[in-house]
Amino acid sequence: MIQGAIFDMDGLMFDTEPIWTRTWAPVLATIGVEYPHGLADAVRGTSGKSMEAVINRFLPNVDAAYVREKAYEHVHQELEKGVPKKPGLDELLAYLASKDIPMAVASSSSLEAIKKNLANGGVSEYFGELFTGVGMAHPKPEPDIFLNTAAAMGVDPAHTLVFEDSLSGVRAGTAGGFITIMVPDMVAPDDFAREHAACICKDLLEVRDLLAEGKLG
Repeated sequence: MIQGAIFDMDGLMFDTEPIWTRTWAPVLATIGVEYPHGLADAVRGTSGKSMEAVINRFLPNVDAAYVREKAYEHVHQELEKGVPKKPGLDELLAYLASKDIPMAVASSSSLEAIKKNLANGGVSEYFGELFTGVGMAHPKPEPDIFLNTAAAMGVDPAHTLVFEDSLSGVRAGTAGGFITIMVPDMVAPDDFAREHAACICKDLLEVRDLLAEGKLG
């Protein structure tokens, strides 16, 4: 029986990944550095020290903490304009709520960004717990953020859904022993995701339908 549901945010609930993709080139330009191809894909789903490590892998000589901070500032400015919800989000949230399944958000974005997107999307009321990976010692792909969220919700990971679009998020969910569902956004599932995710769905409407049919959990 499903005890809870934990949602990633960027690329899963809201179409924010294009904003992140567009962010890196102008941010790096402010310090006179050219954008290296592949950086946006590599940092997707990371936060904190993990994001900085990826930045330095591509650009060993830059202040990765500074670049990360400026990237978050740039994204927050873009979020003020509002971003569209991903297809099926409202339907999935309504279904889970109808079954009295508690929900939470566990995202690599800042708490400010999480709250802003939920408010702009009119879905804040669905979520009892909000967790950010920013500042965590072991962010995604480590499972800590999901385990902390499950503990706060009082649910068993083995009976809790984790919804993710990123490869690092899928690794975090499966490492924590969650029922991990991938809904790909800008990155296709890899061999690990195909082997370890409970299922890979084209959108959140398909997730809702599978749940309604009793095929998940």
